[in-house]
Parts: sequence; structure tokens; C-alpha cells
Amino acid sequence: KMAEYLASIYGTEKDKVNCSFYYKIGACRHGDRCSRLHNKPAYSATILIQNLYQNPANVPSQDGQPGCTMTDKELQQHYEDFYEDIFVELSDKYGEIEEMNICDNLGDHLIGNIYVMFRDEETADRAVKDLNNRWFAGRPLFAELSPVTDFREACCRQYEQAECTRGGFCNFMHLKPISRELRKRLYGRADPGNRHGGSPRPRRRDRSPPRGGPGGRRYLDRDMDHF
Repeated sequence: KMAEYLASIYGTEKDKVNCSFYYKIGACRHGDRCSRLHNKPAYSATILIQNLYQNPANVPSQDGQPGCTMTDKELQQHYEDFYEDIFVELSDKYGEIEEMNICDNLGDHLIGNIYVMFRDEETADRAVKDLNNRWFAGRPLFAELSPVTDFREACCRQYEQAECTRGGFCNFMHLKPISRELRKRLYGRADPGNRHGGSPRPRRRDRSPPRGGPGGRRYLDRDMDHF
């Protein structure tokens, strides 16, 4: 019965041995200093690419001048360009993506994190091994298998309702949404009412026209095999 009890509380707040935040979110604000165990999965269909998305809205002001002068519309377009570039690159190179989410949090352990749930564990394992040898915009990528299996459990419900009082430093995921049009184009169908739950399975899609001039997609640096 003790074994059944321990199994029933594994990864919950009642578990005094294993970190519930790491189990649900794949990240913990205490990092290696956490008093509870972070059990990194040996197998998972979900990967984490750490701190990759850099939101222009977070650029600090200098000498009284605002760090970001982009409008909300321009910021959303910047984000959706980034999202599409990453989605297309990962799905074309490694395999079908069930779900991809990007955090809009400000805490060091969550800021800019990209979580990608592939169709199977083998694809995720192959992606992690390859991504850790790649670069993006002059920065090395840091990827790992993630224990996250249900983004509904990992995300902040209050944030979805615009009621989170913790702001960007909330310890649950603040998942930055994409437009319905982009979701339909990437995943092959509209997903009304649930922008990140349910793990829709994408169908193969037509590639969008290259952006950013003759060099191709805006964010991908090909000349040095950078991401």
C-alpha cells in the first residue's frame, strides 16, 4: 500500500521528494538548488529549447528612452514570424509536431522557453541530440527532453483569463498565443476555444513564401549551419 500511495502522490505538492513544478512544467525557479529531485526523463515526446525567444517588448529602456518602440501589432507579427520559422524548421528537419508552445514569462527558468511535443519519443530524442550542436542568431541552443505531457496542467489558468496577479514572474507557464490563421496554416485545422490544449496533429502544409528578402526566412542563419 505504501508503494501505491507514493505512486499516487508522485509529482504532486504532497510529494516531499520529487519537485512538482519540474514534473509539471519541466523547469523550476530553484534550478540545481532545489531541495527536491528533478527527475529528467530518459524518454519523452516533448523537448524543451531553453530561453530561445527574445521578446522585443522586454528590451530595457536606456537614458530615458524606451527600449522597444514597436506597436502591439508589430510585436505580435514579430512573434508569429518567429513561431512559424521555428515550427517549419523543426517539423521539416525532425518530424511531425503535435504541439508547440512558447513561454511569455519573465523568470529566468521560463523566459523564452520553447516546448515542442513531437509525434513520438524517437523523433524527440533525435531532435535534442542534433539541436545541442546547432546555433541560432549567434547563440548556442540548449535542448533537453522534458517531462511535460499535458500543457493544460502546466499553464497558468489565471493568465488565460487575464487575471494573473503574479505577472511575468508567475511560476506556471504563460503561453503566448498565435492567431487562428497561423494555427490553421501550421497545424492544418482551426483550433477554436483551446489555443494550446488537445495536441492537434498537424497535416503536411504548403510552405509559406520566404520572408526577409533573398536570404530566405528572416530568423534562420544558414551560412554557418546555424539554426
